[in-house]
Amino acid sequence: MKTIVCFGDSNTWGFDPVTRDRFAPKKRWTAVLQKELGKDYLVIPEGLNGRTTVWDDPIEGWKNGKKQIIPVLGSHKPIDLVVILLGTNDLKQRFSLSAVDVARGAKVLVEIVQKSDFGPDGKAPKVLLLAPPEFSPSPELDYLFEGGLEKSQNFGVEFYKVAEETGCYFMDTGKFIESSEIDGIHLDEENHELLGEAVFGIIQREILKSTGS
Repeated sequence: MKTIVCFGDSNTWGFDPVTRDRFAPKKRWTAVLQKELGKDYLVIPEGLNGRTTVWDDPIEGWKNGKKQIIPVLGSHKPIDLVVILLGTNDLKQRFSLSAVDVARGAKVLVEIVQKSDFGPDGKAPKVLLLAPPEFSPSPELDYLFEGGLEKSQNFGVEFYKVAEETGCYFMDTGKFIESSEIDGIHLDEENHELLGEAVFGIIQREILKSTGS
């Protein structure tokens, strides 16, 4: 059985923008991915509301992905693939970051995985970096993410550069899904389904093919 860890934020955790609660496990994109991959794979969702790439949150605290990724991955090894979907929370106005800064933060996480021994036989796992979808216009964005909509439109380009620099696999989720207009940043049930299918598609087309699995 091959192990895939999905390291992300509230959209991996399964935050429902309508109820502001959590989607049932089978409705989350990670569960869709598990269903598509089948019994020979174990998909482990590691989502945390508010998680950033590398930044300490002065208000919420304990949300820094850089500080969490090593113990999280160490607890699940050996891992064949790490899927990283982070960056949305980095655009909170309290951080004053650009899309370039956010992508650089994601690069730190990719390199941590690539330099680790969390994969089979003490090697590093493969990494699939996902660029978050751009925000959708919503009055709620001004509360925490003022200016974030425009910055998020550059996620795809900047995250692609990171993938090129690090040699990891890459997918721009914005080509497959849209953030909910209810709050501008979270995925509805339909888009969880679409994301799970899209991630399965790139794993099937590129990653499994390259490993001969």
